[in-house]
Amino acid sequence: MKTIRFGLIGCGLMAREFASAAARWCHFTGDIPRPEIVGICSVLPQEMEWFHKNFPDIKYSVSDYKELLDKEDIDAIYCAVPHNLHEQFYIDIIKSGKALLGEKPFGIDKKANDAIMQAYRETPGAFVRCSSEFPFYPAMQTMINWYNEGKFGKILEIHAGFNHCSDCDVNKPINWKRMVKFNGEYGCLGDLGIHTQHVPFRLGFFPKTVTAHFSNIVKERPDGKGGMAVCDTFDNCTLFCTTLNKEGDEIPMTLETKRMCPGSTNRWFFEIYGLECSARFSSDDANAFYYTSSWGKEQSWNRIIIGYKPMLPTITGPIFEFGFTDSMQQMLGAFMLEYSGEKVPFGLFTPEETAMSHKLSTAALESHYNKKVVTLD
Repeated sequence: MKTIRFGLIGCGLMAREFASAAARWCHFTGDIPRPEIVGICSVLPQEMEWFHKNFPDIKYSVSDYKELLDKEDIDAIYCAVPHNLHEQFYIDIIKSGKALLGEKPFGIDKKANDAIMQAYRETPGAFVRCSSEFPFYPAMQTMINWYNEGKFGKILEIHAGFNHCSDCDVNKPINWKRMVKFNGEYGCLGDLGIHTQHVPFRLGFFPKTVTAHFSNIVKERPDGKGGMAVCDTFDNCTLFCTTLNKEGDEIPMTLETKRMCPGSTNRWFFEIYGLECSARFSSDDANAFYYTSSWGKEQSWNRIIIGYKPMLPTITGPIFEFGFTDSMQQMLGAFMLEYSGEKVPFGLFTPEETAMSHKLSTAALESHYNKKVVTLD
């Protein structure tokens, strides 16, 4: 089995998820190149303790990410750092010749993303992808396959979203994602938007117009030191877009990202409505696939349990349940295969799609501030 040697830049929550997925690579039954964690980087020494405890063979532990980029025995980088660091970090990684799996949104704003894209285009052979796990749930893969098979007929509407409720706790201490200087002006849209865009973009539903509504509901939060700090990012955002179906009809597409959505711990959902069939998926009911049966004027919603039937086969039996850690590993498996030049049924978010995402987010801000519909080229 081929091995791809990784350096991890940023050793927080998502880096630990990456490492955990890599540690159980035997879960796959196919010959998928295996990630090996060779080096880690963090400016917080305490973040690296977990890695040293669980991965004692890690060769490099550094505080300067450029040290990992100089190592010839590292092939690829997984980078999970605050948005304000994306531009310089991603450009340096790309120019180093190493493959990049980066976290969203690939730049704090469109200007930063443009710079990243320029480095990508100017680096021959660069392999770059953006992390987005949720489409790899088996039920969601079923919906994607149904669309590709034409089972929905003429599409009438698309609705997708990614919602949290933890910020409904107004006593929750502030972190970098609630500060524009670190998170960016997009607010929750920058942090969550790509998750809602991955599937519609890949299926060919590109926004033609957008009307956006942003809300900054909680304007200050505890600073963790006994005082209060300004919370200047948008908490919630809803994009009302128009797009085209395959027949060229203009249809509505709603994309919502909310950090203050009561009852939504970590809810990712996708709904597609068609003349012949409709379907919906929610991570709240992660193993279920909902679809309609039609008798002419009447339709009924049906629920079927898809079970553990992932895109990339594993040892787990189909009667069992699938969860986020599984979707993370499926995404990493897809990255390894794509990086190795193999085709996968559904791939990761591409650099070109991140550029489209920033174009949409920038237009959304213009729409909100000027209270108007904005047309995208």
